Amino acid sequence: MRKLYIFDTTLRDGEQSLGITLNVNEKLEVARQLEKLGIDIIEAGFPASSPGDLEAVRTLAREIKGMVICGLTRAVKKDIDVCAEALREAEQPRIHTGIAVSPVHMEKKLRFSPDEVVETAVAAVIHAKKYVNDVEFYAEDAFRSDPAFLVKILEKVIAAGATVVNIPDTVGYATPWGYGELISFLMAKVKNIETVIVSTHCHNDLGMATANSLAGVMAGASQVEGTINGIGERAGNTSLEEVIMAIYAQKTLYGVNTAINTKEIAATSRLVSRITGVPVPSHKAIVGANAFMHASGIHQDGVLKEKTTYEIINPEVVGIPRNLIVLSARSGRHALRHRLGELGYQLTQDQLDGLYARFLQLADQKGEIFDEDLHALMGLNGRQNRIVLKNIAVSTNGISSATATVTLGVGEETLTDAACGTGPVDAVFKAIDRIVGKTVKLEDYSLKSTSRGSETLGHATVKVRYAGGSLIVGNGISTDVIEASTKAYLNALAKINFG
Repeated sequence: MRKLYIFDTTLRDGEQSLGITLNVNEKLEVARQLEKLGIDIIEAGFPASSPGDLEAVRTLAREIKGMVICGLTRAVKKDIDVCAEALREAEQPRIHTGIAVSPVHMEKKLRFSPDEVVETAVAAVIHAKKYVNDVEFYAEDAFRSDPAFLVKILEKVIAAGATVVNIPDTVGYATPWGYGELISFLMAKVKNIETVIVSTHCHNDLGMATANSLAGVMAGASQVEGTINGIGERAGNTSLEEVIMAIYAQKTLYGVNTAINTKEIAATSRLVSRITGVPVPSHKAIVGANAFMHASGIHQDGVLKEKTTYEIINPEVVGIPRNLIVLSARSGRHALRHRLGELGYQLTQDQLDGLYARFLQLADQKGEIFDEDLHALMGLNGRQNRIVLKNIAVSTNGISSATATVTLGVGEETLTDAACGTGPVDAVFKAIDRIVGKTVKLEDYSLKSTSRGSETLGHATVKVRYAGGSLIVGNGISTDVIEASTKAYLNALAKINFG
């Protein structure tokens, strides 16, 4: 079996497509989880696109070891210079550079002749090679390119020193048979292609990104690029968890193996969903809430008799254990640590002590604590805001008017103010704006139940924008929906540099 390299672009293609800016700490948190998952290559960002992306790539290059850290560039000398600087401290740096190769892109977007595109591509690879040994070339919109031209440009960049050639279906236009045929054609026609890694990078506009990527693997590709939960441009990228588990479920079909620790898949999905504020649909393959549930009586009967009748994957394989321990306010630290360990969380004693106090508070409110509650608690564990909620008081007058009085700890000060709004949450947010002295634009607000029972936790997510900047995501949890919403708003504000 040949090695299949898993290339994660959640922090680049995934983040950029959402209009959201993840801060350095958030990117580092995701990267460390990707390290646990066993990802081979992390595309950490596009350093030349912004100072924030530059700093994020630089930080990941310095902090994350044992895997390839990659930065994206255009086929532009300055982009490559900036990327090389960002990757300077990486243990295994890779520069990912490239250019569009389809007729429509060359003529309408680049306004380059085909010969100019080849010349630019070769120059970019040669320049990147001055900084790093590992250079990946992407042929943007490769699926809609002229195959003969694609062969020509790939031969040129391989001769120039590219170590990986990426064959993107940039607009999600391919079908599995068409994409597989293209990879097979290139494997047969491109001179010296056996000396490089061939990579897939598929988008999901027609809902076939995972299938196309797998077809590429069967045709000879040895790297798959995608994102956790399939987030990305427009309809998203290839969902890495789907590719990984498709190969796991039918190992002999694809003839490849990976270094992935599948038990970290569920935890990785939850983390990416929380940090990006993009919920995972309940019906989502592998990581959706209903992925391993059986509602039909016929299915339930079959599963009770023999799990493999309706389960092609054991949920424990992706990190969704079958819970045999009931946690309550009477549970001790040992039971809590044990259950968290089963869910994939490893805590120091100080972290456990801090979490246990919040666990007991929640257990007193709810009675029984479910796995979903623990995931919610862990999602905010250790995340300190510089703005702390002290108290909320809300009064309503009819269904469309409310007044909120909010007390916050801001630095060393305790400040209180009040405001009116069209409802309790609106009033609270306006009161907070008055205290902070800044007004942000609320772009999105959602509230969902994270668990079961009448005292379920509410998980609030807000997306805000300050002074026309990028979207910032905030999360908050509480059994009280107004408190959860308030915490989410404060969590977002704490991430903004008001200048």
